[in-house]
Amino acid sequence: MPARKTGAEDTAPERISDAEHAVMESLWARSPQSAAEVCEAVCQDRDWSIATVKTLLSRLVGKGALATEPDGRRFLYSPLIERADYVGGESRRLVDRLFGGRAAPLFAHLAENEALSDDDIVEIERLLQELKG
Repeated sequence: MPARKTGAEDTAPERISDAEHAVMESLWARSPQSAAEVCEAVCQDRDWSIATVKTLLSRLVGKGALATEPDGRRFLYSPLIERADYVGGESRRLVDRLFGGRAAPLFAHLAENEALSDDDIVEIERLLQELKG
């Protein structure tokens, strides 16, 4: 199996689609997994077949997001990117694309659209206090 990447190198060279993301979530939760095991985790909820999962796994390998390891007549798949790194990159792209690179307008938008629960607001306030030191 190829060595896992670390640090800033933990980003896939290409964007991950929503469907591919579902596969990645399964593998981030538990890996390595075979295609059949990934299908057990995601196929029913998404009305997918094993062929769909195999196609998505192949795409993710091609994008450098997954490593494969032979295991008898099947392959086992493991993420080459960490979930936290992926989430960080996607969050940054969202803020850059929709809010001019500033997080404050994102929070204002969420607040204006009542997308923040009382618990969310308490957690954000706690985080801001930590950042202030």
